[in-house]
Amino acid sequence: MKYLFSPYRVKNCEFKNRIVMPGLASFLFENDGSITDRTIEHYRLRAAGGPAMVIMEASAVSPEGIVSPHQARIYDDRFIEGLSKIAKAMKSEAAIPAIQIHHGGRQTSARVINQKPVAPSPLPCPTIRGDVDPLMISGIQELVKKFGDAAERAIEAGFELIELHGAHGYLINQFLSRFSNIREDEYGGDLVGRTRFAREIVQEIRNRIGEDFPLSFKISAQEFVKDGLTVDESIGILKILVDAGIDIVQVSAGNDATPEWISQPMFMDQACLADSAGAIKKALDIPVMAVGRINDPLIADEIIEKGKADLVCVGRGLLADPEMPNKAKAGRLDDIRTCIACNTCMESIFRKGHVECLVNPALGREKEMTFYPTRSPKKVMVIGGGPGGLNVAWVAARRGHDVHLFEKQSVLGGQLLLGSVTGYKKELRSLIKFLKRQVEKFGVKCYLNREVSVNTVKEENPDVVIVATGSLPSLPPIEGLDKDIVIPFAEVLNGRLPDQKKTVVIGGGPTGCEVAHHLSQNGCQVTIVEMLPKIGKPLESITKKVLLSQLKTNHVKISTECRLSRVEDNGVVVIGKDGKERFIEAGRVIITIGSRPDSRLYDQITPLGYEIHQIGDCLEPRSAKAAIYESAVLGRAI
Repeated sequence: MKYLFSPYRVKNCEFKNRIVMPGLASFLFENDGSITDRTIEHYRLRAAGGPAMVIMEASAVSPEGIVSPHQARIYDDRFIEGLSKIAKAMKSEAAIPAIQIHHGGRQTSARVINQKPVAPSPLPCPTIRGDVDPLMISGIQELVKKFGDAAERAIEAGFELIELHGAHGYLINQFLSRFSNIREDEYGGDLVGRTRFAREIVQEIRNRIGEDFPLSFKISAQEFVKDGLTVDESIGILKILVDAGIDIVQVSAGNDATPEWISQPMFMDQACLADSAGAIKKALDIPVMAVGRINDPLIADEIIEKGKADLVCVGRGLLADPEMPNKAKAGRLDDIRTCIACNTCMESIFRKGHVECLVNPALGREKEMTFYPTRSPKKVMVIGGGPGGLNVAWVAARRGHDVHLFEKQSVLGGQLLLGSVTGYKKELRSLIKFLKRQVEKFGVKCYLNREVSVNTVKEENPDVVIVATGSLPSLPPIEGLDKDIVIPFAEVLNGRLPDQKKTVVIGGGPTGCEVAHHLSQNGCQVTIVEMLPKIGKPLESITKKVLLSQLKTNHVKISTECRLSRVEDNGVVVIGKDGKERFIEAGRVIITIGSRPDSRLYDQITPLGYEIHQIGDCLEPRSAKAAIYESAVLGRAI
C-alpha cells in the first residue's frame, strides 16, 4: 500500500500518510456542549491509530445552529479550553488536529434550539419539518462573522486545519442548492448568487487566519433530489470557492432528504463516491479528499493510485477499529475490525444521544472498556460459537484465561452466518472473520461438531461456564404448520431457495424483510404478511428506507394488519383487521415471526453449582450488537 502510506503536504500541514478521519458525529459532549475525559479519549484513540489527520466533528458556530444538545460548540470563548484539550490529545499522537465548523440551518428543530430554525428560504426540512425563519441579509452577514469568530477560536485552541461543513443539507448546503434555496435576491437565483454565502464565509475566514493556514470545504457534490446539486454544478461552485480561498475539498453527497448518501448503508458499494471525487479532482487544481464507504485499506490505496483523490477519509472505519491505519501499515489486515455499514453509529446518536458501534463495543466507553490482565487465570468453558460466544471467548483469553469453546455445528459464526447470506449483508462475513482470527490469535481451544450436555460440563470441570446457545424460531399455534409447504427461514438463508416461485413470508420484521428481499432478488414472487400497520419496525432508519424501496422495486406485495389463520396445501388463509378471511396462493410459506431463548442447557447446568453466565439470544433474543456488547463486558469482568 505504498500510495496510501506515502506522505503529502497541504500548505503548512505535513501528512504522514493519506488517511484522514473526517468529522463524524460522536455526540460525546455534555448537554451544554462541554468536553469531558470521555470526549478527549475518543479522539486521542482515533489519532493514536495512525491516520495523518483527525477532523473533529461538526462544531456549531451559533447557538441556533446546533442539531443536538450533545453537539460540539465553538460559538463562545468558554469552549476554547475544552477544544484545546482535544487538539492537544490529537497532536500528542502525531496526527494533525483539525476541526469542522458548522451551522445546522433548517436541519434542527425548535425543541432543540427553543426557536424556529433559520434557513435561506421558507422551506422546512423535509425530514424534521416545522416552520423556519428565512434569514434576512443582516442575519446572513452576522452569521458570516460568526464563522470567522469560530475560525479564530479554532486556531487559538490549537487546531491546524479548519473545514467548513458545506454538505449534508446543513445551512451552507441549503444556500448552495436550488432544492432548498428559492431566494430571489443576491443570495439566491443563479450559481453565483447561491454560492455567495459560502464565498463570503471563506473570504471572512481567510482574512482572519491568513494565507498560510489550510482551509477545507466539505461539499455534497450530488444530492440525488430534484433541483439538487450535481457534480457539474458542484465543480462550478468549487471554482468560485477556490478563488475565494479554500485549499482542499472533501467530496461527499446527500442532503436531509437523501441520508442514505450521507451515511451509506450496506446496500451501497464500497467507495461509492470515489468517481465523483475523481471528476472534481480533474476539474480543480487543489487537493481532493474522497469519502463514502471506504472501509478497506486496499480500496483506499487504489483510490490514491488511480488518481481519484489525494487523501481518503475513513470515518466509520475508525469508529469500528481506531487502529486500522497502523494495522494496515504493518500488514495485519486480518486483525482489522472492519466497519460493516450497519449504521448503528448514526442510529445510536439519535436514539441514545451518543455514538455506539455494533462491531466495536468499546466505542464511547474507551476508558471503562480497557483490557487488564487477569490476576487469577481460570478455565472458562464457552458453549456456543455465535457472535456472543466468540467475542467473550477471545476477550477472556486475551486477559489470560484458559478458554475452551464448544460449537455443535461444523463452523463458527452462529446467526451471523445466516445474516450474511443476503447479498447486501455479505460484509457481515468480515465480522465473523475478525472474531475467528482473534479466537485463534489468543489461543482459544475450539471444539466443533460438539454438542454439549451436562456430562460434558462435568468432564471438563471448568471454573466458569458461559452459555451462548442462541435462540429457537417462534412458531404460532396455527393449523397447518406441519405441511410440506412450510420451510424454516434458516433454510432459506442457508441457500435453499424455494422451488415454487410464489412465496408468502409470515412476519414483516427485520428477518422477514431480509428474507423477502433475498427471495425477490432471486426471482420469487413474494408476499409479506404482517400484523402491525407497517413492516420493518426495528430496522435502522437509513437501511430501512433503502430496503423498503428495493422491496417495492422487486414487486413484493405487503399485507399489513393481517394475521395468519391457517396454512393450506396451496397457500395461506389470513384475517384482516376487518375480521374477514382472505386466501393467498403460494407454493412455499416461510415463518419469520421471531425467536425464543434456548435456555434448556443453562437450566440443566445451573444446579451443578458452577459459576455460570448467559449471554446473547439464549438470555433474550435481540441484536448481534447487544450480544457483542454484553460479551465484551463479561469477558473483561471474569
